[in-house]
Amino acid sequence: MTDPFCCEEMQYHLTYRCPEHEDPFACPDHIMIFSEDTQTYGIPIHDGGQAFIRIRYCPWCGKKL
Repeated sequence: MTDPFCCEEMQYHLTYRCPEHEDPFACPDHIMIFSEDTQTYGIPIHDGGQAFIRIRYCPWCGKKL
């Protein structure tokens, strides 16, 4: 099985669980998400909704996602 994370930073941010916020879109410290529905990675827009900016490359190591 292939490692689902391209680097340690990506792994940290995708597996981050905030002790105060269950919803990642409500947490200002949650800066990376993976959408199971669309199979895409993104940066959540913390405006009270569920929107995110899709990214195609890892912001830490540059690998194509």
